[in-house]
Amino acid sequence: MAARRIAQSSINWSALAERVPANQKSSFGAFKTKSDIYVRAVMANPENPPKIDWAYYKKLVPIAGLVDGFQKQYDALTVPYPKDNVSQQVDREIEESKSEISSYKKSSEQRIQNYQKEIAHLKALLPYDQMTMEDYRDAFPDSALDPINKPTFWPHTPEEQVGYKSKEQLEAEAHGHH
Repeated sequence: MAARRIAQSSINWSALAERVPANQKSSFGAFKTKSDIYVRAVMANPENPPKIDWAYYKKLVPIAGLVDGFQKQYDALTVPYPKDNVSQQVDREIEESKSEISSYKKSSEQRIQNYQKEIAHLKALLPYDQMTMEDYRDAFPDSALDPINKPTFWPHTPEEQVGYKSKEQLEAEAHGHH
């Protein structure tokens, strides 16, 4: 009849607290407090129910069969330990999150490599204060001014150029409204 009994909480609260976002710290604290109260209440009770001296009561109670009936009911009483029907679901979610984490790590590794290439490229460049306009054009062909092949008007933003059309104008033209 001895139910499985916890010696102490098997939760590493400090490790869990490190992972809780700042905006959820208060609800985490409330949850930990509830858990602690529950564990304390369980620990306050003995592991097994108290033994009853049935022979003593059989002598004391004059009504025949009353104590026997109580003894049968008491012995028949079992408090079932709750079935664990969520662990599998939690394990499944852990496996799913592991695959998400590994794919995120892979994409992060790729981003890191790309950023390291960019950093190497930038470190290999001349310092800006020593660059000529030609050096800048060679280093950043997309953002450099090209007055011969692509002349632009100041401030060289797309909106200020000849023939510029806003998204709304392009959509209107696409739908045939003028």
